[in-house]
Amino acid sequence: MKTYLNRFASFPITEPTIPLLTSLQQNHLLHIPFENLDVSRQVPIELNVHRFYQKVAHNQRGGFCYELNGLFHHLLEEVGYKSQLISCTVRRPDGSWAKEDSHAAILVFLDQPYLVDVGFGDSVRVPLPLTGEKRNDISGTYKISTLDSGQYDLQLAVDDHWQTKYRFTTNERRLLDFTDGCIFNQTSPHSPFTKGDMVTIATEDGRVTLSGDTLTITKGREKFKREVSSDERPSVLKDYFQIQID
Repeated sequence: MKTYLNRFASFPITEPTIPLLTSLQQNHLLHIPFENLDVSRQVPIELNVHRFYQKVAHNQRGGFCYELNGLFHHLLEEVGYKSQLISCTVRRPDGSWAKEDSHAAILVFLDQPYLVDVGFGDSVRVPLPLTGEKRNDISGTYKISTLDSGQYDLQLAVDDHWQTKYRFTTNERRLLDFTDGCIFNQTSPHSPFTKGDMVTIATEDGRVTLSGDTLTITKGREKFKREVSSDERPSVLKDYFQIQID
């Protein structure tokens, strides 16, 4: 895991604590992009941590949730955290629900369980307790609400209401439990990842996103957009996301 860790952690790894976990999560989001470039190019993604490691650590790539959270979970276990993968169901912007249990996230157990997610693109950057306490970062204000069914909702404050981003339970999942979701997200016309390139990475003051042919740079409350030509795409991937790909 050393090569992987060196991509985003330039500080000593000590005993497992909340401050260290927060630093690991934030730095991961700042250095390793969420991206679907293999899906766009029909390069099969297999649920194998060794393949994730080769792609992210050695090939200087990112990935989507199974790859990023699968690898990060493996790292957390190696450095002493008690953690487990969980499955989540994403709520689309129009209010409908994506394929059930097709998003992978992580629960980390310290003084209490915390939701940790480095594979959901623009989302919370700090560990979230399941108790409903609000957490603020540059991407917004988040909390987790408990439902009567025993499920939990990750929620973002939008104007005067709370918008649910995804729903989950605390049931432990193995990486291979996401096989159907991984196949669906690579092949289905209903998957958000089969509609063109999607690459996004956090910055200290916002985010940079390439969606299709549009590059969006967010700094605080300001957004700058421009179109990217096919000739420009390799340089945009390299300059903004440190990705070099054929």
